[in-house]
Amino acid sequence: MTKLDKNAIKKALSTITIAGEGQDMVESGAVKNINTFGDEVIVDLTLATPALHVKKRAEVDVMKAIHEHVHEKAKVKVNIKVDQPKKQEKKTNEIKGKPIPGIQNIIAVASGKGGVGKSTITTNLAISLAKMNFKVGLLDADIYGPSIPIMLDVADEKPLSVKKKGKSKMKPVESYGVKMLSIGFFTKPDQAVIWRGPMASKALNQMIFDADWGELDFLLVDLPPGTGDIHLSIMQSMPITGSVVVSTPQVVALADAKKAVAMFNQESINVPVLGLVENMAYFTPEELPDNKYYIFGEQGAKHLSEDLKVPFLGEVPLVQSLRESGDVGRPAALQEDTILAEQFDEVTRNAVEQLVKRNENLPPTEAIKITTMAGCSAVNKK
Repeated sequence: MTKLDKNAIKKALSTITIAGEGQDMVESGAVKNINTFGDEVIVDLTLATPALHVKKRAEVDVMKAIHEHVHEKAKVKVNIKVDQPKKQEKKTNEIKGKPIPGIQNIIAVASGKGGVGKSTITTNLAISLAKMNFKVGLLDADIYGPSIPIMLDVADEKPLSVKKKGKSKMKPVESYGVKMLSIGFFTKPDQAVIWRGPMASKALNQMIFDADWGELDFLLVDLPPGTGDIHLSIMQSMPITGSVVVSTPQVVALADAKKAVAMFNQESINVPVLGLVENMAYFTPEELPDNKYYIFGEQGAKHLSEDLKVPFLGEVPLVQSLRESGDVGRPAALQEDTILAEQFDEVTRNAVEQLVKRNENLPPTEAIKITTMAGCSAVNKK
């Protein structure tokens, strides 16, 4: 057999994407050297992580790429070296916050408190935007409690792998005109995701940068409750155009919603808050359609928006059909001529109106970086 061509091998290695970085092995500089001796190939790689599964995947991917694209009987040896940054060099640890090609606006939907219906609001916002003929994507960033696949009736689906410019990408699952990715697609229904922050952030980066989102007018990001690692990782990874905060009128929920607004308004983060949505605003029984019962308090989120000087996007009532529609995977916003569809359409129109004002009056949002000094963390702008 003739000597293998190094250029062909290099081209084959360029089809391997570095997980979570959106770069291939050649672009990232992971491939340090390629040697050929007849039908034998030796590839030297340098990786930034010592994780055994990462090294094993890299080794298998290299062998597979060479066998598929160069010669199926080549003898491949992969030498892997780990080059971790030294601790004293970690005073500034910057993660890329690059825009995603083809995506015009990224909206984060947050809530300080769990159980206020944030995922329900996010799902129906996405549906309403799609009804308005926008191109919409939805990233379920609630790593520990992914519910979007159930709400959009795709819990049994799996993202396919597609080739884009010679690289493998995840193809988002599509339902009702909305493209989506969720960690729920990669776990069993009864499997708990027990990950530390860095592992969760790595998974999110893969769903952001290793996905073929295509052209989108809006990418909605369903954040987990609270203000923690995942929130910072998302804002590090990509520039968020604006945010929507969801709360019930209850005093406890409003206290946490106030913290979520404060997080986005923090000078070093500075993500514009497009407005507040009040969920479970009131209860109307089916047999008494003209009655309103303010179970969790009356207009709490509206009053909070006035206090914080942020827009109020609208209220969504507590109606049995809203819960039922989410459980069966047919969002309430799809149902024409209902109070819920009207409310979601109004909230969506108000959010788009605020987004237009934001884009007209403010510069693009920058992604943030984390600086770590003397064991303490701070958040800064790039």
